[in-house]
Amino acid sequence: MTIRVLIADDQSMVRAGFKMLLAGEQDIEVVAEARDGLEAVAKAARFNPTVILMDIRMPELDGLEATRRILAVNDTARVLILTTFGLDEYVYEALRDGASGFVLKDDPPEQLISAVRTVAGGNALLSPAITKHVIKQFARIPRPVPPKELGELTAREQDILRLIATGLSNAEIGHQLYISETTVKTHVTHILQKLGLRDRVQAVVLAYQAGLIEADAPS
Repeated sequence: MTIRVLIADDQSMVRAGFKMLLAGEQDIEVVAEARDGLEAVAKAARFNPTVILMDIRMPELDGLEATRRILAVNDTARVLILTTFGLDEYVYEALRDGASGFVLKDDPPEQLISAVRTVAGGNALLSPAITKHVIKQFARIPRPVPPKELGELTAREQDILRLIATGLSNAEIGHQLYISETTVKTHVTHILQKLGLRDRVQAVVLAYQAGLIEADAPS
């Protein structure tokens, strides 16, 4: 199935560069471009993209609010945040509000292409640099009351949620718990369903907010 991409960035050269890069991939089609957040919201509704490459800093409406508006009406969309700053102050908020990950504008081309495919497949994308920044943010904010749904997780599911929050892949979790990767995937699916979460990014956020992992825990 073709991955439909919307590129939202206020710089025409950046949009052109991303479009040229993605045009060479047989399974990816750039269906629309947007110059600001308002246009991104409108074109997301019109073209129904699989993945939205969203610049976080744009005029009219920033990428953060545009992400909120898009996901409020289409929870199947996947937003991939574009930023020039590895420690952008808005990244934590964007991830909390449902973005599926981020890419730096100066990341290698193959990394951007891989990121688009990763989030299109329903997975989340977090780099170690951003993960550390997010954890620091968790250390600063008051913790909300943990959702009651956490109590519905089995002991094994809670173990897996903690390992997800430390950044381990399914294969690494399976290796640590001596279970197959397929079994881990099944547990992850159940965790997301029970907690009403979109993807692993939101699972990481909830795990820290609920105190399952401390902010200074090693990754």
